[in-house]
Amino acid sequence: MPRRTITVHHVRSVLRGAERRGVDTVPLLRTAQIPPLLLGDDRARVTEVQFARLFRELYRATGDEFLGLGSAVSRPGTFAMMCHASLGCRDLGAAIARGVTFYGLFPGGPDLTLEHREGPESGDAVFAVRNDLAHDYFLAECLLIIWHRLCSWLIGRRIPLHWAEFGHPPPPHKDEYGLLFGCPVRFGAPRTGAGFDAHWLTAPLIRDEAALEAMLNRAPFDLLSRREYGTTVAEQVRRTLARALRSSPRLPSLGEIAARLAVSPATLRRRLAQEATSYQQLKDAVRRDAAIAGLAEGREPIADLAARLGFSEDTAFHRAFRRWTGTTPGAYRMAHPYDCDSSE
Repeated sequence: MPRRTITVHHVRSVLRGAERRGVDTVPLLRTAQIPPLLLGDDRARVTEVQFARLFRELYRATGDEFLGLGSAVSRPGTFAMMCHASLGCRDLGAAIARGVTFYGLFPGGPDLTLEHREGPESGDAVFAVRNDLAHDYFLAECLLIIWHRLCSWLIGRRIPLHWAEFGHPPPPHKDEYGLLFGCPVRFGAPRTGAGFDAHWLTAPLIRDEAALEAMLNRAPFDLLSRREYGTTVAEQVRRTLARALRSSPRLPSLGEIAARLAVSPATLRRRLAQEATSYQQLKDAVRRDAAIAGLAEGREPIADLAARLGFSEDTAFHRAFRRWTGTTPGAYRMAHPYDCDSSE
């Protein structure tokens, strides 16, 4: 299945802390096999493998689990100890409360909270980051993502978010957020947080120490990357498209996917819209991610790659790739060394 790709805006954001500390980030980018010139193109994207490498390089360079993005250092091992402290709780609500208390012990750390929202969304539990974390909203977003994925991992089921809100104006890459969080999003809120059904707080934890150790060996990137549980309509559609692309350049139509899901095309469109996406967006994303992975990680001729992705002509592929990334397939491939190690 084509791996998801990551916008260059997130690459720039994750570099900010190291840059503020005076770290030369160019060698880190090169080790991650991300061409530094790529950062100048707003539409550029990198593979998950490249981003994971960069994350690890920044972790080593800063000695900080927050990568220098916070007002205080989070020493290596802090997140692991929080997970160990929370693992023995009776249910998810108690585990979150213990984790919030744990991070509250560190001056300058994230001010996290779990509460209930009154009014029409009174059934929502709200997890929020109440401080601005030295005015770096990217760290607040990362914390929100990691806590949501960690909670889902602890109970072995994806927790659907009702909404997510962010304490900053809409960024240039605002369209990424709906797919990233799998729910409607809004900007300019008093804080950064997300709401979910409060009944999840009573779910029992199913993980043990061995599973936690295995997860921590891959953290935090496995938590930052979007794991598909197949529980949202968008995940089911994307998975169907990605699987189809592995065997044929012809992707199933919206009507064909609706029939597989036993719903009408209109119902499928409406449900995707409720998850802040559409069939065309998912189709473009699957092809885009497969194209970027093919160019960055393989030696497949561009003409063959275009045909495999369902483009009848090279020129159509070039136009689509430029629309997706702001550059041509040839220029993208020249900028990237071949990456044969996709196991990281």
